[in-house]
Amino acid sequence: MSIRENILTIRQNIAGVSPSGAVLLVAATKMNDAEAVSEAVKAGIDACGENKVQEFLKKNAQGAYTGAPVHFIGHLQKNKLNKIVGAVDLIQSVDSAELLTLISKRAQTLGITQDILIEINIGAEASKSGFSPEALPGALSLAATQSGICVRGLMCVAPIVADAEENVPYFAQMKQLFVDNSGKKYDNVIMDFLSMGMTGDYIEAIKAGANMVRIGSAIFGARNY
Repeated sequence: MSIRENILTIRQNIAGVSPSGAVLLVAATKMNDAEAVSEAVKAGIDACGENKVQEFLKKNAQGAYTGAPVHFIGHLQKNKLNKIVGAVDLIQSVDSAELLTLISKRAQTLGITQDILIEINIGAEASKSGFSPEALPGALSLAATQSGICVRGLMCVAPIVADAEENVPYFAQMKQLFVDNSGKKYDNVIMDFLSMGMTGDYIEAIKAGANMVRIGSAIFGARNY
């Protein structure tokens, strides 16, 4: 199937569990070339999500993202954030207090407001970064003191599981965190987006309350590592 046909199938699947259709489809473009990314943009994805700074810089220079917002969805190293802050529409993977503060400083230097999501390590996995659920209020309180940023919501990368149903409790916990903290008043915080769910579990994530999903191989085909 073509990229366009794959996106149509995903849209139909999303509509089946979210009749309002109010779910943003982010194409996870890791390891896909500019031509494939451009094809996905023309087929109507809502945003491109890039994992690697070097891939973003290369494809951006090639005009791959023209026509769609760009999100950074991978782990952002401190020594590379200057290449991302102000260059992408949303940084989904703010995983530490230090990174949040550094993004704020860079955004202030540029005279901009950088939209971000707070990444939660919902599975408490040692191999993954992110704030613990218990640390979220502290992260939002810190964000309220920082100029140049706006927290637009939460993001998680659920554990790799054999059956997508195994991630339902994690998604439900993320939804509860989102709801609980949306009702609180913090400066620089507007809780719009709950980004969770990828190719293998996006249906379960949407059923649990995700309004943004990040899908790669179901759009582009399996990655050749």
